[in-house]
Parts: sequence; structure tokens; C-alpha cells
Amino acid sequence: MAALGWLTPRRRSATARSVLAGEASAEAARKSSQEVQDVQDVPDTQDTEPQFPVLGDDKAAAFFDLDNTVMQGAALFHFGRGLYKRKFFETRDLAKFAWQQAWFRLAGVEDPEHMQEARDSALSIVKGHRVAELQSIGEEIYDEYMAERIWPGTRALAQAHLDAGQKVWLVTAAPVEIATVIARRLGLTGALGTVAESVDGVYTGKLVGEPLHGPAKAEAVRALAAAEGLDLTRCAAYSDSHNDIPMLSLVGHPYAINPDTKLRKHARNLDWRLRDYRTGRKAAKVGIPAAAGVGAVAGGTAAAIALHKRRR
Repeated sequence: MAALGWLTPRRRSATARSVLAGEASAEAARKSSQEVQDVQDVPDTQDTEPQFPVLGDDKAAAFFDLDNTVMQGAALFHFGRGLYKRKFFETRDLAKFAWQQAWFRLAGVEDPEHMQEARDSALSIVKGHRVAELQSIGEEIYDEYMAERIWPGTRALAQAHLDAGQKVWLVTAAPVEIATVIARRLGLTGALGTVAESVDGVYTGKLVGEPLHGPAKAEAVRALAAAEGLDLTRCAAYSDSHNDIPMLSLVGHPYAINPDTKLRKHARNLDWRLRDYRTGRKAAKVGIPAAAGVGAVAGGTAAAIALHKRRR
């Protein structure tokens, strides 16, 4: 793969599959970014850094995790809901997605076992379908389930980088096709995501390498930065999860957004910047009633319980 030449020396924590996943995601992101269109600017907030990002620094870029950082909940779950609505799978499969989403939202952290189950389910569902078909459906699903779940505070941070003339990338374990739709709708440069294998435009039900998670995200960012001629010490990265510490540690400006307990502790120890849009004070600042967050969690849990009762 041509992307092998992009890489700089990496940490030993990255496996060969992580490197492959990262390279594949970076290559897909660079191709898809050519199709990204601008969207309406988001109004500025008073929560941005006064001297950062640096205006006109073309060696800097920003990398944003997606789930619980840019968007409330998991993109893969919302995608699953959309596919269920279109009769891609049965009610019992939706119940599994609902329980995974309820746990994710209540715990606020990524569980590897739950994520693996969700990915396996998604791969089995899309096997045999055309890539173009899923891309088109992804546009509809964004409007139906995702648009209203974008954190305005995080989006404003991304917009600040765009306004400074910098590129902004999503970096997520979600399928790259879905991540690219979200990036395009938000007016971002592009997306790094998990790459599902396809032959002649049809999904095989396998992945290229492994899911873009943990060390694989760092490898993708490293590869993309090398290909784009970026200086990582001048770049920024944003995430809610301790699983993304490898990615956050790559850049000169790491941010913990809506952090889980482990990331919050790590960020405080290293004096990283923190932003939490889930609290009443921060939610009010970006125009989200605190009660809405509580209601969303309660609603997701109630839906999961209802589906569970139907199964019984």
C-alpha cells in the first residue's frame, strides 16, 4: 500500500493491524475530502481560546473524535436505527442496538465488548450491499437521527479552526462512509473512519485491518499528517474517551471534551484543556437546557426496556 511511505516512527503499542487500519482510513479520508462541501457557518461562542487556533497556520489542523465528543451517543447505533427503519434487519437486532446505546449513554465510556458486538452486527447487515447504496442512506439517516444530536459547543470549536483557515477531520471507529457524511454536513474537511472491505463496490463483510479505535486512531492521524505536510506539535485533537489518549498525545494541543473519568484524571495530570458540555453551566452557555440531557438518557433507557419487554 502506497500509504506505508507516509508513516513516521510509531510507538510499540500499535499492532500491524492498527497500522493497516490507520493507513486505510487516512487514504480513504484524503479521497473523500475532495467531495466535502461548505455549510453555513456556526455563530461564534465565548468559549473559544483567544489566541488559538492560530490564524493562517497551514501546518496545523484539528482532529475530532465523534461519539460523545461531537455528537451525543454512538453514530453506529443511530445508523442501525436507520437501517432497521428500512427493514435491513429484525426487531431483535434493534433491541440489541438499543441496549448497547442505553449502556453507552449511561456509562459515558466506550466498552470494547459492546463496540465489537455492534461492529459485527453492522458488518453482517451490510454484507452484499453496495457502497453507494449505504452512502445514500447515510445522508437520510443523518437528517433523521444525528443532526439534532450534535453538541453546539464542540461544533463551535471545530468552526474556530475552519475560520482560522485550518483543516478539520473527524476521527472515529464508525464506518468511514457514515463519518464522511457527518463531516460533510458539518462543513468539515473530511473523516477518518473504519474501512470496510468492498469488492467491485460491494461490501464483503470484512474490515481492512481493524476498527479505527485506540492506537489505530493515532496511526491514522500520524499517516494523514505526514501526507498533508502537517506539524503535529501545532495540531489539536479533541476526545471524550481515555481510549483516545494515544491520539491526544500525538498533538501539541490536546483537549478533553465531555471526558470520562480516566481521561479527566489524565488530562488534569498533564494540564490538558478540558471542556464539558454536559453540565448545567456549560449547557446553558451553548444553549442546551440541562434537563434535555437528562431526558435524552431517560428516553434511550426507556426505549431499550420497552424493546426488551416485547422480546419477552
